[in-house]
Parts: sequence; C-alpha cells; structure tokens
Amino acid sequence: MLSEEAAIHWVEWSALAIELLAIALIVVTIVVSTAVYVIALAVQHKDRVESYERFRRRLGRALLLGLEILVAADIIRTVALDSTLRAILSLGLLVIIRTFLSWSVVLEVEGFWPWKRPLDRTPAGEEK
Repeated sequence: MLSEEAAIHWVEWSALAIELLAIALIVVTIVVSTAVYVIALAVQHKDRVESYERFRRRLGRALLLGLEILVAADIIRTVALDSTLRAILSLGLLVIIRTFLSWSVVLEVEGFWPWKRPLDRTPAGEEK
C-alpha cells in the first residue's frame, strides 16, 4: 500500500504529466496544421480561403482540447493535494476563465455560441 507521501508524489506527477500532454497536443497540432496549410497553399495550390478556414478549425479544436485537459489536471491537483477553500476558489476561477476561453474559441471557429448551435448543423468539419 502507498504511503501518504508516495501518493502525494504520484498525484503531483500525474497532474504534471496531464499538463505536459495538453501542451504537447497543442504544440504538435500547431506544427502539423501549419505544415499542412503551407503545403496546401504552396504545393497543391488549393483555395486560400478554404485552406485558411480549415487551418483555423484545426487550431481551435486543439486549443479546446488542450484547455479541457488542463482543467482536468487542475481538478486532480486541487482535489487530491490542496482541498482548502482558497485552492477550491482558485480552481473555480481557473475553470471559469478557461470555460470563457473555450466558448470564445468555439465562437471564433464555428461562428456561434456553443449553446446556439443550429439544429440542422453538425459541428464544423464533421460530416453528417
């Protein structure tokens, strides 16, 4: 059975690993999406507007996923390691800020708020 110190250490490393996963996901997506965008314009001579919109959607999705993963790491760290009222309030503020950022990215990528999605439309980039 794990000692309390070992459990705390394991949770800290787990939260750090989750944060690194989010950062890696965002960075890799930016690099790959940029390469695909440049290739589409330079080599394949595709439509600039369509290529740019696809590029923005990919980056937006990566940021959304990265933000969600970062929130998960914060929740794990706060709940397991520091469940004081101050830490929970800080977590709540972080979640509110990241939720606002997520909504802003959705608005930028899809053109409408997440709760105002037209019923006859699937999320951007998905096929019906």
